[in-house]
Amino acid sequence: MTRRLLFLLPLASLALMAGFFAWSLMAGRDPAAIGSVMVGRPAPRLDLRALRDGDKPLTDALLRSGKPVIVNFFASWCTPCLAEHPLFTRLAQRDGAVIVGIAWKNKPEEARAWLAKLGDPYLYAGLDFDGKTGLDWGLSGVPETYLIDGTGIVRYHFRGPVTEKDVTDVIIPFLKAKQ
Repeated sequence: MTRRLLFLLPLASLALMAGFFAWSLMAGRDPAAIGSVMVGRPAPRLDLRALRDGDKPLTDALLRSGKPVIVNFFASWCTPCLAEHPLFTRLAQRDGAVIVGIAWKNKPEEARAWLAKLGDPYLYAGLDFDGKTGLDWGLSGVPETYLIDGTGIVRYHFRGPVTEKDVTDVIIPFLKAKQ
């Protein structure tokens, strides 16, 4: 009898772990609801090489201009970035949004070609080739977008692609309220 229990012990352990994982997946928790420690704090340091030839490097002054700024981390190899790109183009063209694009872990020539093909909504564009700036900003991957008020404080953080609902419910009201 004791030998049978020893054989059933691994099976019972496996069933217990499987039950725990199933509960974790089905509990309805949203990983994006974790939030960001950046919200309500000054935007991290910005000191990046410009993505486009002839542009000035990106510095903290861009985030403390007195006007709201959208900071978008993107990459040419990122499919969700492709999905949100038309929204940023429209925000820049129609709403006059100041958007800072940061190509994260992307080859500069690939990022420039991607923007040339799709249109470039970024008033300023920088290159975070090694990903260190992304770490400072708490980036977990691309795309991620931050709304910065005119004093340089992070007010909103979008993990994952920005949606039409985000634009209409959050971004446009934020831009209008801060002007």
